[in-house]
Amino acid sequence: MKQDRPYGSWVSELSSQELATGAKRLSEPRVFNDEVLWLESRPEESGRTVIVKFDGADTATLGPDELNVRTLVHEYGGGSWLPTKHGILLSSFNDQRLWLLNDDFHPVTPEPSSPKGLRYSDGVIDPDSDDTIWVVERHHENHVHPENLLASVSIAGEIIEVASGADFYSSPTISPDGKLLAYLSWDHPSMPWDHVRLHVAQRGNGRWTEHRVVLDGPALQQPQFSPDGRLHIISDATGWWNIHEVDLSTNSSEPVVQAAVEFGIPGWVFGQKSYTWAKDEIWCSWVDQGTGHLGQITNSLLTETDCALTEFNGLDTMDDGRVVTIAASWEATPAVVAIDTDGRCEQLSNSHSLPLARDEISIPEAIEVPSSSGHITHAFHFTPKNSAYKCSSELPPLIVLSHGGPTGAARSSFDPAIQYWTNRGIAVVDVNYRGSTGFGTTYRNLLRGQWGVADTEDCIATAQHLANNGLVDAERLTIKGGSAGGFTTLCALTMSNLFAAGISRYGVADLATLARDTHKFEARYLDSLVGEWPKEKAIYQERSPIHHTHRLSTPMIVLQGSEDPVVPPSQAEQLVEALTRAKIPHSYVLFEGESHGFRKADTISRALDSELSFLGQVLGFEPADSIESVQIL
Repeated sequence: MKQDRPYGSWVSELSSQELATGAKRLSEPRVFNDEVLWLESRPEESGRTVIVKFDGADTATLGPDELNVRTLVHEYGGGSWLPTKHGILLSSFNDQRLWLLNDDFHPVTPEPSSPKGLRYSDGVIDPDSDDTIWVVERHHENHVHPENLLASVSIAGEIIEVASGADFYSSPTISPDGKLLAYLSWDHPSMPWDHVRLHVAQRGNGRWTEHRVVLDGPALQQPQFSPDGRLHIISDATGWWNIHEVDLSTNSSEPVVQAAVEFGIPGWVFGQKSYTWAKDEIWCSWVDQGTGHLGQITNSLLTETDCALTEFNGLDTMDDGRVVTIAASWEATPAVVAIDTDGRCEQLSNSHSLPLARDEISIPEAIEVPSSSGHITHAFHFTPKNSAYKCSSELPPLIVLSHGGPTGAARSSFDPAIQYWTNRGIAVVDVNYRGSTGFGTTYRNLLRGQWGVADTEDCIATAQHLANNGLVDAERLTIKGGSAGGFTTLCALTMSNLFAAGISRYGVADLATLARDTHKFEARYLDSLVGEWPKEKAIYQERSPIHHTHRLSTPMIVLQGSEDPVVPPSQAEQLVEALTRAKIPHSYVLFEGESHGFRKADTISRALDSELSFLGQVLGFEPADSIESVQIL
């Protein structure tokens, strides 16, 4: 018999501490000499990232105990390691140099003149030499922004420039015969999901020469050569990120399969891979209406593999033809798995039991919210679920999640940070607002010039839709977001009085400050989202929540990392000062040593507990958890 207890006060098996220590991030699965390797970040080890190897029988963590494998190219990193016949070349977070890990562990590239001044990412093996090619980010003293280039790095540490002059480079790849090098470049104000160039260079006299642009846009990503030397790329020329084959004689491309689904991924980090070859067949993952799928392309026919999984991160193939990926579902946490064409899965990473029993997990309903302007907003709605409790006297509170990016998307698999709330009796809706990836180029571009407007309207409309349909308590609606999602959260609280509380994690409060004081990768991002800076200064001021605190009346908790280079702490401090002046109830939690996104177990745990305590005080429920009460000023 279920106990009748108020929403928000249900006892949950999923503690914030268990969630934090179990929140290992797996990424970049790779097969080398038929061994499977991947990256694993460990919150319980101060958030360090390690390389893990599966040798066919067991897993092992590689390298010394203090090793943290992470590059800071573009600040977001990715592509920080490369298996070679000499060992694993990797970027050490401590100094950003390339190190070689084999029986020994020693630096390869020289010490830069300034700390972390030379950074490396997205490496590729040159099959005709002992060299590798990397995206290099060179920081100069007294320069506002670093220089980006492609460079060859020898095993002895010699660095030779391969390509330079563009604002950004990514995705170097070399043909199987070693004669062609393909890579991408783009310039401000474009982002990698806007307009990108595909280049090809030829080997001549031991160097890469005759560089030429093969495709000048649109949004290109992941160039790869097939085993027989044909160049492929993901392009959104069809209106969807589809896999294309490139004709180098005509400088054109044609889709291998044309479908209204997304095979591409926003290029926030390096090292992403959503298609690969198993002999003549292409293994690929794609997103359809916000949910992930896996399958093969054979003779231009796309066939889905039925493996009961809903999200995929990275692909590589084994000698036996199976695909290796990091996969999850609504009822399974991410794991490194090898999948056969018939859908059979073998888990390669260590087993981590679900932090909740399956009958405790809230499985979302995909909903579509119509708007007065005629477009549809997509979202995943999670209802409260706990086998021990019910509530017959009220409707549940709601947390509206506005994802980051903003060119990101809601997750389509088990997220313990969502189940933390639903298992305590709080509903959650994860919104794929206009601008989200996974719904085609047109939907992604609906946010152009409309950031802070379209995304905010969609989050507000989704909350109102659930309240109007009697699914949640209209008096206890909350909105939460981090980074770009934090900006959407703050905009919603200044544009509307619909919400009873707000949660901002390292959110943007002042667009002008962000435009002036952020890193190179995003220095011109706002040109497309808001308008050209400083030409459109008036729009920046109108959209910035910091200039409209007189409209605020909603209690808010602000969480921030002290070493955030993307959204500096000054943004949070400006907001908190304004909230104090306006005498709006608020809490401010600063986490020392944290960067953009929380990585340490203690931070992850404290942040969730602080949010729960805050919402309990504001929304009028008593959490069952024994947690420290956050102070509301």
